[in-house]
Amino acid sequence: MTERAGTAVDAAVAPSLEAVSPPPRRTTSIVPERSVAGSALVLVIAIMTFLSCLTLGAVTLVREAAYTWQTQIAREATIQIKPADGLDMDAALETAVRLASGFAGVKAARIVDRAATARLLEPWLGSGLDLDELPVPRLVIVTIDQDNPPDFAAMRAMLTAELPSASVDDHRTWVDRLVAMARTTVSIGAAVLALMLAATVLSVVFATRGAIAGNGHIIEVLNFVGADARFIAAEFRRHFLVTAVKGAAAGGFAAVLVFAGFAWWSSSNMATPEADQATALFGNFAIGPAGYAGVALVVLAVAALTAATSHITVLKYLANIEQRPVEH
Repeated sequence: MTERAGTAVDAAVAPSLEAVSPPPRRTTSIVPERSVAGSALVLVIAIMTFLSCLTLGAVTLVREAAYTWQTQIAREATIQIKPADGLDMDAALETAVRLASGFAGVKAARIVDRAATARLLEPWLGSGLDLDELPVPRLVIVTIDQDNPPDFAAMRAMLTAELPSASVDDHRTWVDRLVAMARTTVSIGAAVLALMLAATVLSVVFATRGAIAGNGHIIEVLNFVGADARFIAAEFRRHFLVTAVKGAAAGGFAAVLVFAGFAWWSSSNMATPEADQATALFGNFAIGPAGYAGVALVVLAVAALTAATSHITVLKYLANIEQRPVEH
């Protein structure tokens, strides 16, 4: 009976002793390389990485689109002149151009002619409009120097004194709304990305505990014969790092394919109304080098978090083993 027990212990400890004194070439691991749980973890990490990359890409698109809108809107201001009794509209437009052009920071001022005004109103009022018969406001577009903008308060005061029915819109309200929207979107995207990474960490914790439970007798034997806790944790870290790299790479590659597909669709359907509207909102759906670099960072972050989480989990498990009371 004693010989059988000794033989069983030797059979269990022998592979462990080989792990403590590693041979020149590693052939086995204390963690099973292929299992149902490992395949499921690869799939979970791939899905989490895919969703994280999509979130990062969407935030990048919205931020770049908001910056483009902000730049385009801040480049111009609008002077609107409403019709009034006894007002010579053509003379009023010329006066507005002259007054606006005299301010420092104004690059140019031009009148939106009758044909352009009719085209602006055509979607609502139809074609063939006679602007002389309709009380339609007329516009003056003022191109400004973004580095040295004019004094809009002084411009409003001067225009109001000369033309009581004139008003100046520097689009500051729209710019502030766009900035607030972009910041809110970035904050929401960062929160979603953090939740995705937290869910990935929790998944790795449960998977690591499952692997420990399935190999607990081997870990305890290794710990009993004096194997270093860092060596055992390194075995698990290596296993889960490989698992994470597989899943994260698959998820990141799928996200890149999605972004490339959207960019291809946008470029190949440039003339359609749907593509024009989507392009006006989000650009050409190209996340650019910064977006692809972000995808690579997400893949690396997921792999690093997975490896670190498994390492810490194993160390805590071994610390609990050492703190157990010895049974006599």
